[in-house]
Amino acid sequence: MLAGHAAPALAGGVTAGTLIENTAVASFDEAGTQRSINSNTVTVRVDELLDVTVTSLDPGPVNARAGDAVLTFEVTNQGNGPEAFRLTAETAVAGNDFDVTLRAMAIDSNGNGTYDEGVDQILASPQTTPVLAPDARLTVFALVTVPQGVADGDTSNVQLTAAAATGNGAPGTTFAGQGVDGGDAVVGTTGALASARGSLIGAVAGVALVKSVTLRDPFGGTSAVPGATASFRIEARVSGTGAISNLAVTDAIPSGTTYVAGSLALDSTTLTDAADADAGTASQAAGVAVTLGSVAAGTTRTVTFDVTIDR
Repeated sequence: MLAGHAAPALAGGVTAGTLIENTAVASFDEAGTQRSINSNTVTVRVDELLDVTVTSLDPGPVNARAGDAVLTFEVTNQGNGPEAFRLTAETAVAGNDFDVTLRAMAIDSNGNGTYDEGVDQILASPQTTPVLAPDARLTVFALVTVPQGVADGDTSNVQLTAAAATGNGAPGTTFAGQGVDGGDAVVGTTGALASARGSLIGAVAGVALVKSVTLRDPFGGTSAVPGATASFRIEARVSGTGAISNLAVTDAIPSGTTYVAGSLALDSTTLTDAADADAGTASQAAGVAVTLGSVAAGTTRTVTFDVTIDR
């Protein structure tokens, strides 16, 4: 007869501390009477298996420019008992074009998968996760600082290592009495130590502003005479990688000309001259202003407007 506490199916097998009990039964006839006897019960306590995996949760290299950046990882307790894991982030990885500086390690306190400053818990040294239940996963953030001078396309790797707080080593290494309920803790196939790399790529976007003019005179030609219309075209060309934030284009109405009301446009879409919900404003006194916001590298945004040369 085999008995034991109910235990879920886990990556590490039966839950650590589970008691597996076995009692043999013998049945026989004695003087015509059927009888049975039980053996003594043998009890085995399941030892704790120490196993862990680490994976990067970033879908690809994180765009990085000088300043702060965040790399996201997941630590999973693959063992069969509750365990905490010590975290180490190595920033000087062979082959890096640049090395970041580790500011801190944090855990995803609110479980939204995104680092929230002032909300997510910063881990004190030595950086150690809370105790994770068997099969539990924890999102971990490596908060780093990218140095000045990173060129467009330069790459950097950060290696995060998680090690079981109880210990690690070759599979089968035993830590006597350090498992659940005083049982042993035994190192599993991962060595109770696992690593993953997160990567960054220098994303240096630049802006080139190119302005041109087309003339239409009252006689059907292209002379710059009084009464002619000058159509200005301003191209904001974003190059490199990543994106430019808070991009805005402004231009004054040239002296000796008059703005043509209603001629302001962004990428061929007409904008109103007034300050309202669209991206632009225009007036004779203030000139034109168009807010482009965040513009990805490899993108060109075009602002156009007309003036007439005063008679």
